[in-house]
Amino acid sequence: MNASNTTQEMRVFRLPDVGEGLTEAEIVAWHVAAGDQVAVNQVLVEIETAKSIVELPSPFEGTVAALLAVVGETVPVGNAIIEVAAAGVGVEGSPASDATVAQHEHASSAGEPSETPKLLVGYGATDPDQSRRRRARGSVSTATSAAAPTAPAQAPPAPKPQAAAVHAPAEGTPPGAEKPRAKPPVRGLAKQLGIDLSRVTASGPNGTVSREDVRRAAEVGVGDARGSNHCTHGSEPLTQIATDEAAPTRIPIKGVRKATAAAMVASAFTAPHVTEFVTIDVTRSLELLAELQLRREFSGIKLTPLALVARSYLRAIARTPMATAHWNEDTQEIVLPGTVNLGIAAATPRGLLVPNIKHADDLGLRDLAQAIGDLAATARAGKTQPADLAHGSTTITNIGVFGIDTGTPILNPGETAILAMGAIQRRPWVVGTGADERIEARSVMQLALSFDHRVLDGAEGSRLLADTAEVLANPGLALL
Repeated sequence: MNASNTTQEMRVFRLPDVGEGLTEAEIVAWHVAAGDQVAVNQVLVEIETAKSIVELPSPFEGTVAALLAVVGETVPVGNAIIEVAAAGVGVEGSPASDATVAQHEHASSAGEPSETPKLLVGYGATDPDQSRRRRARGSVSTATSAAAPTAPAQAPPAPKPQAAAVHAPAEGTPPGAEKPRAKPPVRGLAKQLGIDLSRVTASGPNGTVSREDVRRAAEVGVGDARGSNHCTHGSEPLTQIATDEAAPTRIPIKGVRKATAAAMVASAFTAPHVTEFVTIDVTRSLELLAELQLRREFSGIKLTPLALVARSYLRAIARTPMATAHWNEDTQEIVLPGTVNLGIAAATPRGLLVPNIKHADDLGLRDLAQAIGDLAATARAGKTQPADLAHGSTTITNIGVFGIDTGTPILNPGETAILAMGAIQRRPWVVGTGADERIEARSVMQLALSFDHRVLDGAEGSRLLADTAEVLANPGLALL
C-alpha cells in the first residue's frame, strides 16, 4: 500500500470539548497501545478536566497506529491524541512510529510520573537528546562509553549493583559529556525523588539508568539533587552531608485544585457573603434514622444524617425559593430556576468536587439517600461527569466528617446559598420546660449558612436556616 493510501485511511482522534468551555485536559491513562484493535465506543483514554475524570470512547474501529500524547501531558482541545488505521490498513511506517516507540516505553511503567513530554515527530522541533537516545538503541557512542562504561556484548550479565556501587561522577568528567540516558518514566521518578541522574551508576541496557538504580540511590541518600549528599567508593562507608533545612516540595497547580482556587477567589470577591449559625439538638432525628434503617423500604440504603439534613434543607427552600436563585451581573437580573439541583461537596483524592443531584426537590428521603450515596461513590472513584457538576442551585458541605463543629462556607460561583453541617457530639443540653426543666446528654450539631446578601436579605436567610434547624430538632414537623 503506498503512502498516499495510508494517509487517506489513517484516522485522527482529536481531544473533544467534553464540558462547557473546556480548553484543555490532562492525559490520565491510556486503555490502548499501538497495534491494538479498537471498536466503536471502546474506551481509549481517561482525561482529567478542571472538574472531573472522563473516559473518551473511540468514534471508529481499526488498529491503533500511534498515541500522540503521553500520560501526564496537558493537551489543548482540538489537538490530535491518537491515530487509528482503518481495518485492513497496516501501521508500519507510520509517520508517528518513533512516537509510538516512546509511548511504549512510557506505558511500561504506568502509574509513575513522567518528565515534561517532548514534541513528537511532525508536531514541532526535533529534540536532539531524543535523537541521541534513538541512535543509542543500536550502538553506543564513544562519548557515552566514556561517561557510562558497559560490559562487552557477549559478557555474562553483571551482578545486581549494591548500594555502594552508586556513586558520584568520576573526577575529570568532561563538562560537555552527554547527559545520563534514561527513559522518560525514569527521569520522572528521579525528579519526584530529587535524584540527580548524573550521580547514579547506570545498570540498564546500553548504559541507561533504570528505575531500580534511581530507587537504590534514593534509599542510601546518594545523588540527592536537593542537598549536598555524596558517597565514596570501594569499602569506604557511605556518608551523607546534612543540610540546614529541607528543600521545599513544589506541587503544580492544575486540574481540580486550579479550578477550585479560581472559583473561590471569584466567589469571595464578587458575592457579599453573610454567614449565620445555629446549634440544635438532633437526638430525635438520629432516633428516627435508626428506626427507618430497620424498615423494609430502606433495605440496602445507607441512611446518614446528611440525608436528613438535605431533606430538611430542601423543605426549607420550598418556603424560601430565592435561596436557589443566582445574580446575573450582565443582564442585571436575579434568575430563579424551575427546579433545585442540590450540590453535595465531596472530598476526593483529586480535590474538592461539588456534583449535584438533579431535581432533588422531587425526591423523598429514600431516593435522596440513595442519590447521595451514588454521588459520593462516583466522586471518590473519579468518575464524576462534567454534566453532574453543572447547573447547581445550592450546596451542602459536611465538614462534620472531619470532626469540625462549624465554619464559614464560601459560596460556589453562581449560587446564592451554601449550608455547612458540623460534627454531631454528645453534650449537656437543657430539655423540658418549667418545673420539668432538666439537663440531659443529647446529640448536638451546628449548622452554618452563608448566603449572597444581594439576593437574600437578613430575614430571608435567617428564616431559611431556622426552618432547616426546626425540622432537624423536631422531625415530626415534616408531616405538617
